[in-house]
Amino acid sequence: MTGLPPLSSTRSERVRQVTALGRRAARDRQGRFLVEGPQAVRELLGYAAGAAEVLYVTPAALDRHADLVEQAVRLGVAVRECTADVLGVMAGTEHPQGLLAVARRVDVPLERALAAVGEQGFVVVLAHVRDPGNAGTVLRAADAFGAAAVVVSAASVDVYNPKVVRSTAGSLFHLPVSVGTPVQEVLQACRARGIRLLAADGSGQTRLPDVDLTGPHAWVMGNEAWGLPPDVLAGCDAAVSVPIRRAESLNLAMAATVCLHASSVATGAV
Repeated sequence: MTGLPPLSSTRSERVRQVTALGRRAARDRQGRFLVEGPQAVRELLGYAAGAAEVLYVTPAALDRHADLVEQAVRLGVAVRECTADVLGVMAGTEHPQGLLAVARRVDVPLERALAAVGEQGFVVVLAHVRDPGNAGTVLRAADAFGAAAVVVSAASVDVYNPKVVRSTAGSLFHLPVSVGTPVQEVLQACRARGIRLLAADGSGQTRLPDVDLTGPHAWVMGNEAWGLPPDVLAGCDAAVSVPIRRAESLNLAMAATVCLHASSVATGAV
């Protein structure tokens, strides 16, 4: 702790700077983002502590989560107490959980993400995925089922959007995540590494139970509304559909979870 009095003014310059990180332009300009809530903060400190800069904590959370505050202090993260009103303004959530960290970006270059695939791994490519909840859930599923990395293409949602960060439940800090590369460049880089490209497509001619999931491969997941563009489908080695009984379709997060689980079983990732 700094020994300074708690931040109490929602109009202070510091509060305005932190609050601005709720907007993508400010995140891009500062190279920082917000991590809200004890679960996400715990994973940040446990897996990417070097990225953590400041931890803001309310008096109630200071007592309730003393272990996290002590861990932050041990790791050299600045800790600043603030009122619940101030933290609510900075977090931009209706019911903030008393802990809010400011952290530097944790994404890695595309080549580093693909290098993690190795000879038996698999990677997830999100192509023009726009919904924060879907993106965060796919990233969480990728973490759960042992994906080597997640690649989020250019024109997709910002992985540092607070809604994405919250929905990953800390998985953002567990595996390499690459952002901002155009889809066709991602596909080309996968081919150069011998990574087979499997397009998840509801109309795909190859059924999931019939696809070979041994060896390095990438699941290419498209936009929630219109799926994958024709040029992306054409650039993949197979278009794979998940057999379903009666429902009209699966949403992106559900389909990704099913495909990733199949890969984890085939590759022995979990």
